[in-house]
Amino acid sequence: MRPKAAKRSAKSSGPATHQRAMGKAASRLIDQRIRDLGGWRGATLARMRALILEADPGMTEEWKWMGTPVWSHDGNVCTGETYTKVVKLTFARGASLSDPSQLFNSSLAGNTRRAIDIREGEKIDARAFKALVRAAVALNGAK
Repeated sequence: MRPKAAKRSAKSSGPATHQRAMGKAASRLIDQRIRDLGGWRGATLARMRALILEADPGMTEEWKWMGTPVWSHDGNVCTGETYTKVVKLTFARGASLSDPSQLFNSSLAGNTRRAIDIREGEKIDARAFKALVRAAVALNGAK
């Protein structure tokens, strides 16, 4: 039997937290994070990841900043952070995006980022979320 690992915070738990990766290597690390999280947080992160990849098949998965999943296309689109009570999707240039469905509910005061905090049991409108992802990709391409 292997000894138990030291307990880590929800944000930094999981594989290779200090490693940086892109493409397939990052995808494997994100897969492992989802498995390690389990429960509602793992299911939520997996669902949102699937929606991001459906919205833009050209999206690149990355693993940055001490173990944070990042989705990018011509620049960062959003991150997928996990905390004890929320799964947070932070859009790098969210303040510049139109959000007619009012999905953004966190980090609203800044001039650049916007975030969506998803709590246990909450559902996000898939069509509206994918439109937001596509808008973020278009904004990155317009730089």
